[in-house]
Amino acid sequence: MEGELRLDPVNMSPSSKFIDKELFKKCFDLVAARVVPQKVGILNRICRKDLLELPRVKHVYQDQDHKLVLLNQKATLDGTKGLSETTKSFINENNIKLVPFKLNVDYDYWRAEDILDAILPPGQKEEHPSGFTAVGHIAHMNLREEWLPYKHLIGQVILDKNPSIKTVVNKTDSIDTKFRTFQMEVLAGDPDFMVVQSESNCKFRFDFSKVYWNSRLSTEHDRLVSQFQEGEAVCDVMAGVGPFACPAGKKRVIVFANDLNPSSYESLVDNVQINKVGDFVKAYNRDGREFIRSATEELLEFSKQGTIALPPPKKLAKGNLKDNTSSSSKRDIHIPPVFSHYVMNLPGSALEFLDAFNGCYEGKEHLFENRSLPKVHVHCFSRYDPPMEDIINRIEASMRYRLRPEELSLHYVRKVAPKKDMYCCTFTLPRSVIFGKI
Repeated sequence: MEGELRLDPVNMSPSSKFIDKELFKKCFDLVAARVVPQKVGILNRICRKDLLELPRVKHVYQDQDHKLVLLNQKATLDGTKGLSETTKSFINENNIKLVPFKLNVDYDYWRAEDILDAILPPGQKEEHPSGFTAVGHIAHMNLREEWLPYKHLIGQVILDKNPSIKTVVNKTDSIDTKFRTFQMEVLAGDPDFMVVQSESNCKFRFDFSKVYWNSRLSTEHDRLVSQFQEGEAVCDVMAGVGPFACPAGKKRVIVFANDLNPSSYESLVDNVQINKVGDFVKAYNRDGREFIRSATEELLEFSKQGTIALPPPKKLAKGNLKDNTSSSSKRDIHIPPVFSHYVMNLPGSALEFLDAFNGCYEGKEHLFENRSLPKVHVHCFSRYDPPMEDIINRIEASMRYRLRPEELSLHYVRKVAPKKDMYCCTFTLPRSVIFGKI
């Protein structure tokens, strides 16, 4: 195809774990215009449409006291074919000599897609796999069955062609419902699963083999955090390593963050410290259902502290402050006695935990005299289109209260499989539910 170099099929054993890079050395016969350096600029301008345009290939080379300007792949040495009349005239009028040029490329030149197209058989269900999700230095792949015989070759190509990647893994089973982890196999690189991932102006450190993390949810993390206001309290029931909690803490949102997985909890504690949000984010390692009820009491007790005192603003220069605040008390955050939001990001089963809200504020109606009732943001999967009726039915089965469609906001998050989509359902907790009137 014009505009690119083509790599012929390369015969390699599927069981091989290493790429024979010598097989990817290729030589292409081209034609170059040999000109004095002073003529390169005008030739580039007048003959621009007939010059070689290939990604990652320069078109001007040194040849003693002359320059070689590469022409397009269709150009012939006698200048009769592959060139426009304008270019032919310029070459003839300036007595420019056309010479053969051998363009040598090796393994480093080819893209991952080029190499995979050369070593893999034609795909039956999809194009050759070169896509992955990056988590820190790890490339996470989810190879279809037809590519598994070539998995180590694929992994090596991904490793070679992505300088920031040090480890390539393939998911080998489905996500565990309890801890949201999955078994993985190292295809290439170091078996190092401890990563540092940047997201939402925060850094997260965790062992990818022991916790749940999905970089494709970054937009969803930002979307929900944008709804939290400074001084509000958020109950993050299935917090993972903190992708909601830490960014919210940086906004001076008070977050009670919980995860049942001990490894996630350890990383959550670590990430709270890394991101310096310890004044606002408290980490827990409990069952989600238990946590919904216990956190209600613990926030109420915590609110008796009154405020979270913040340090005075940092000095920018001698005698100057970062803002005009004259008293640190004006920067203190008052602790509310109730949560404004509950986040339940466990789409495989979070709806089943909604029963924990029944009576969670029983006898505490007075706390809401001048406050709005809490909102719940619960993630779930649905195989129905449209999904509204299915999700309302499942909410009712757990919470024993039937929401009307207008009481629920349904946000599409992403497609996780054919006929299986992820949603975030947001609704205000009904008074009869939280006050135990059902």
